[in-house]
Amino acid sequence: MKRCFRAPLLLMPLVMVLWTTCPSPQAQPYHPIKGPCGFTFPRDHGAHPGFRTEWWYYTGNVRTLQGDPYGFQLTFFRLQINPSGAEKEWPPSPSAWRTRNLYAAHTALSDIEGRSFSFHEALSREALGLAGVRPQGDGICVFLDRWHACIGPRAHLLKADTQDFSFELRCIPLKPVTAHGAGGYSLKGRNPQSASCYYSLTRLRTSGTLNKRGKTMTVRGSAWMDHEYSTAPLEKDLCGWDWFSLQLEDKTELMLYLLREVEGGISPASSGTFVDRSGISHPLQRKDMHVDFLERWESSRSGAVYPCRWRIRVDPLGLDLTVTANLKDQELVTPNSTRITYWEGSVSAHGRVADGPVKGRGYVEMTGYARPFHGALGMAAVNQKDSLR
Repeated sequence: MKRCFRAPLLLMPLVMVLWTTCPSPQAQPYHPIKGPCGFTFPRDHGAHPGFRTEWWYYTGNVRTLQGDPYGFQLTFFRLQINPSGAEKEWPPSPSAWRTRNLYAAHTALSDIEGRSFSFHEALSREALGLAGVRPQGDGICVFLDRWHACIGPRAHLLKADTQDFSFELRCIPLKPVTAHGAGGYSLKGRNPQSASCYYSLTRLRTSGTLNKRGKTMTVRGSAWMDHEYSTAPLEKDLCGWDWFSLQLEDKTELMLYLLREVEGGISPASSGTFVDRSGISHPLQRKDMHVDFLERWESSRSGAVYPCRWRIRVDPLGLDLTVTANLKDQELVTPNSTRITYWEGSVSAHGRVADGPVKGRGYVEMTGYARPFHGALGMAAVNQKDSLR
């Protein structure tokens, strides 16, 4: 599959590269990622100014008290639109609307039993309290309008409210933070600075309420949280990625990402992490994992052809899984925020691990399968460029 676009670094379906408002080359550049990230919590749950892109990312699978399954996504993205030290390049502005950061958010709901998928998007500047990251008690809240993820010392509180659905969920970490790569330094290419700082909470006990078209339901299940920040774009020989987050019933978790090359191969920079029952993480290299596409689905909206069933083998773990999309159509087309088309969906897994059979659930994200991306941020933001300063 070569119908790919190049995008800012992995696990970010948002491509927010606002070239039309970049300051002159004399401004100080954005911060690069150079090595281990030295995470300190709760500080690093917050924003990281100076890095160009950042995202807080929640996905999960829950069930109602009657057993009906749902998948959900809530993601916040931050784009810094002028580098550190660029203030001298911007003329003085008396406008309270002036901003250094733009925020976007996506939320989605997969009704597995009802065979339906809904998603919504939002975009705002960090001005006048419209969006951003603010302190709250002993933690922080990432927010955009009525959507938020509030991260406290004991729980993460998620809220999304759309015309089709809403949810309020409490997510309690059952394992410590997993820092991917070398101390959070997650390499995504050949260049040492083609990297991100990346950590996850791989198992959060989740409960709360879900409302779909006026019907409120109590739900319980499990969620996954990612937080990542970076400056570097994908390298020129890469065109997209496939990312897997799987929570297995034996209380282990697996994260894999495959960086797809323009010529059709998988980059040797692809890697993953296995988290054992006790919460200890074990890094995985490209040579450790094998992923085969078993079935594909074609979108009638975008024309993109996505894998929707996979075989995953991880040699050091003796793991052999078949992973299947719980709905084939879990594609997000986002003309009002990012103008990026990507697939983000709930999946089920079954197979064998070294000591016997295993099942699980999770999420898969796929980018670069739709038509090539030619824009920068999306018309909603580009049309605001004259007022950003």
